[in-house]
Amino acid sequence: MIRAEVEMHVPFFDIDILGIAWHGHYCKYIEIARCAMLDKIDYGYMVMRATGYVWPIVDIQLRYVRPARFEQRIKVAAELVEWEYRMKIKYLITDAETGEVLAKGHTVQAAVDSASGEMSYASPAIFLEKLGIKTGAP
Repeated sequence: MIRAEVEMHVPFFDIDILGIAWHGHYCKYIEIARCAMLDKIDYGYMVMRATGYVWPIVDIQLRYVRPARFEQRIKVAAELVEWEYRMKIKYLITDAETGEVLAKGHTVQAAVDSASGEMSYASPAIFLEKLGIKTGAP
């Protein structure tokens, strides 16, 4: 439904002594792709906050297939696959030149009312509207 892809080079400050991207930096890479995807529907983090909701990550899974290396050009794709009760986004990190899979995974985010701190068990109407889904909510 909603998808974005970003391209980047693995920078020097992301590598470890072996010359490969430290595994924790993959979270940063998918965050960049997730922000690009959310921007496509005008529901980036600042807009979320302004509408009274925050969406913390409640689950993250990454499977590392091959290491990303210093100065390697990579593509990171983010695709929204669930939206009714939570926001589930799938990710694919590939080599930009060969298409070889480097990592894949997903995140799950839950809507939380900013004022009360209460988790919502359904996606807020504003999020569904950003997706072009009509709701009966005012």
